[in-house]
Amino acid sequence: MAQTPSGTGLVTIFGGSGFVGRHTVRALARSGWRVRSATRRPDLAGYLQPMGAVGQIHAVQANLRYPSSVADAVQGADVVINAVGVLASTGKQTFDSVHDEGARVAAKAAKAAGARQFIHISAIGADAQSNSNYARSKAKGERAVLEEFPGAVILRPSIVFGPEDEFFNRFAAMAQMSPFLPLIGGGQTKFQPVYVGDVATAVATAVDGRTKAGAIYELGGPEVLTFRELLDRTLQYAGRNRFYLPLPFWAAKLQAIATSPLPNALRPVTLDQIRLLQRDNIVSKKALDEGRTLAGLGILEPQSIASVVPGYLERFKPKGQYAHYRG
Repeated sequence: MAQTPSGTGLVTIFGGSGFVGRHTVRALARSGWRVRSATRRPDLAGYLQPMGAVGQIHAVQANLRYPSSVADAVQGADVVINAVGVLASTGKQTFDSVHDEGARVAAKAAKAAGARQFIHISAIGADAQSNSNYARSKAKGERAVLEEFPGAVILRPSIVFGPEDEFFNRFAAMAQMSPFLPLIGGGQTKFQPVYVGDVATAVATAVDGRTKAGAIYELGGPEVLTFRELLDRTLQYAGRNRFYLPLPFWAAKLQAIATSPLPNALRPVTLDQIRLLQRDNIVSKKALDEGRTLAGLGILEPQSIASVVPGYLERFKPKGQYAHYRG
């Protein structure tokens, strides 16, 4: 049951209806905050309200590409969170318009409205020198946020997993239809997947003011695994036996280019995602040494993949979900 709101604090979160956003809304509600979820389609965000007490969570219309709507959404907010992100550019929702320009608009509006804190969710791998448009736009967004709101806190998660994730679900669905899975670049790229609930707890910790102003925290789970090992886990939990098709990075890029006319939902990976796969996606040694990690935020026992993922990949098993109960 949700905790009764204290009525003393209001948080505006952009992207509150998204994957990370909805879990963050739940964490904030449990901590007693009043939550204003700013989203492009508030009429489709009704599922957020039962996460809190009556009147504690409210969805409003806002779009980071329209500054006036952003300014309205942050009025009276003590804390503003930007959890908006896209994995691929689509239409007007491009990497630059969302990750860079949108982040600047949100931070600038929060500062003008007198918010005491701004929290920006970025990603491990954000790098202005990267050949990935995604990584470059994330880095530009971080810079824009700190220029507009110097005391902002930036959270960089690795791959985020949870029931609605875009990684384990995507490859499990692929294994349902295809006799093989692509092993891009030999499958040696390293990741440090982090549970969405732990990311939400990290955000709530920052909202409570238990972070260093202007700091960048890197959020990784308890295991560092290669891309191949993650695919192994996916097949294991989905009850599938598939072989791997090794694809050098150059071949994977050609395939991505060839499938570019298709909707992103039908493509195994995009060209930009392949570029991301050429670099490890793990917490840096510097962040570990300086305590800018989950542990530094008081999250000492983050959830493992094995404790969460099998439950939501069960539906991909050959005989369907709950088949083992039927014998």
